[in-house]
Amino acid sequence: MANTFTDDLLGLITIRIHARARRIIMRPTVNGVIVTVPPHTLQSEVKNSLQHFRQRLHAGQLKLKTNTISNQSIGPNFCLKTDLITLFLEQGTSKEFRLRAEPGKTIIIYPPNTQFEDSARQEWLHRVVERSLKQQGQWILPKILHDLSVRHNLPFSICKVNVSKGRWGSCSGKKVINLSCYLMLLPPHLREYVMLHELCHTREMNHGPRFWELLDTLTNGKAKILRNELKEQQTCF
Repeated sequence: MANTFTDDLLGLITIRIHARARRIIMRPTVNGVIVTVPPHTLQSEVKNSLQHFRQRLHAGQLKLKTNTISNQSIGPNFCLKTDLITLFLEQGTSKEFRLRAEPGKTIIIYPPNTQFEDSARQEWLHRVVERSLKQQGQWILPKILHDLSVRHNLPFSICKVNVSKGRWGSCSGKKVINLSCYLMLLPPHLREYVMLHELCHTREMNHGPRFWELLDTLTNGKAKILRNELKEQQTCF
């Protein structure tokens, strides 16, 4: 089966084979769909599933495009403020942009007379803000995950922080946990839910009854409620 192919409506279809997968799982991205399948799945089965959920997947893509950082304007009044981070812009005297960062706080210092409406400048600022958010995430998120791991006796091997807009987190069979830097923008109780969800995968590498029973134990019986609340959140500024 081919690893990728192109669909006229949905874009690039990327197929990933997962030894523990029990069914076909499809996740829309801005420019395509990532499909996770059990071993020995036929490409015709993937295409049938794509056809069945075609409009729903396309609607998910449109939602992602609407809420990406590239559609948000960044100017002098731009500010991100949560319980973990404050990021804002400040006018300086230099002719060049500068960055001042420490755990929990990032200041982007811009030159006088900066043309914020310029599209190239906006694109560059988007990248700067995203990199800054990732840096803050690398400083802060692994420690929070470690504390939860110790508290609940669910050890992991490594924590990595990325800029994923499609997934809040993931856990590999080797107990490597990946976290999106956009967790920095979530309410604390949902950020903790995501981390507990991934930590539970260090013991249960699926979403079967034992997984949800464990996660329910750690969330006072609110696992499904928190999952539904998380679905309403968006990875954007």
